[in-house]
Amino acid sequence: MVPALRFVHGANTLHGANKEAGMSSTVLELTDATFDEEIAASPIPVLVEFWAQWCPPCRLIAPILDSIAAEYADRLRVCKVNSDDRPELALRYDVMSVPTILVFHHGELRRRMVGARSRSRLLDELAGVLNP
Repeated sequence: MVPALRFVHGANTLHGANKEAGMSSTVLELTDATFDEEIAASPIPVLVEFWAQWCPPCRLIAPILDSIAAEYADRLRVCKVNSDDRPELALRYDVMSVPTILVFHHGELRRRMVGARSRSRLLDELAGVLNP
């Protein structure tokens, strides 16, 4: 049996459902009811990670997304969707494996990334979104 991974996010304090998801307060957990509104209403691009509690790569990328959410809060909104809890959303966006990262801008899907990435690789892939 492989032990569960646990991350400490420095000065970030994790609360409630976000603690379960490995998220800071700068990352929003989306639901079926909030997904469309958050994507459409955001004046800045929205990164959405589809993840699962049992997924080791999802746990590895969690602190990376946390730090990007804090550092680029004025240019990028970072959200998460638990694909096990929200299978309709996963199906709607053809999420076949986790982590899957989708980037929306002006309500439209602009980018899809499948699999965990290092911070530098993720920032390279987001350069067009962060520096338009």
